[in-house]
Amino acid sequence: MSQIDHIKHLLRLCDPAQRQEVFRHLREEFSIHPLEVALHARAEIILEAIQRAGGLTLRMIRGVIAQAAFEVEVVERLAGWAKVLLSGEFPYDFLLRDDQGDVRVQVKLQRSKEGRPMRASEAYRSFPADMYVVETQKTRRGTARKTGGATRPYRFGEFDLLAVAMYPSTTQWDTFTYTVADWLLPGRTDPAEILKFQPVAMAPNDDWTDNFHTAVAWLRSRQKKEIRAMQEA
Repeated sequence: MSQIDHIKHLLRLCDPAQRQEVFRHLREEFSIHPLEVALHARAEIILEAIQRAGGLTLRMIRGVIAQAAFEVEVVERLAGWAKVLLSGEFPYDFLLRDDQGDVRVQVKLQRSKEGRPMRASEAYRSFPADMYVVETQKTRRGTARKTGGATRPYRFGEFDLLAVAMYPSTTQWDTFTYTVADWLLPGRTDPAEILKFQPVAMAPNDDWTDNFHTAVAWLRSRQKKEIRAMQEA
């Protein structure tokens, strides 16, 4: 038995309190993440600060986690696709490329409310109660210099696919559902804008799919339609 295996064996013989004491001892020497060095703060302090920051900050962090999860759980597993590195501000999170061309993907987190998945009917009364909802607008507010219009809403043509992280309803960061950006519902005052809230199917259907390749096929078919948004009779 090697020395490391012997240490592991001894740790298995320890009770939880003893293993916790060993962990605290090792934490004095080893950091958990490079962010501890960048912020000059231990991971425990960083996490405590995030917890104290409140709902908006946690929602923003979950949004960042959704993007990271999409890269790790989806992008890195796509055979025949390459991620194009982005430099600067873009209205999409990922630019993916295969031998047929580029696909711009915007990643959003399924909206939750009071710790549960938010229903579409809670966003707009006309939306179905049997669907979830995603908020599709930019984090930052702004005003366009030329038109004076709001820059927070996305506009049609700015990205190709919407990928919704379904963590609030699945408690898993590797579950996404997709639709074609041009199928999303238009704004109520400006049809060139994408409506702030979009209804999301609870299971794959003709508008939403849990398969990235299917979504790309829909996109490249150039089919014209809108996702379902009204309660079926």
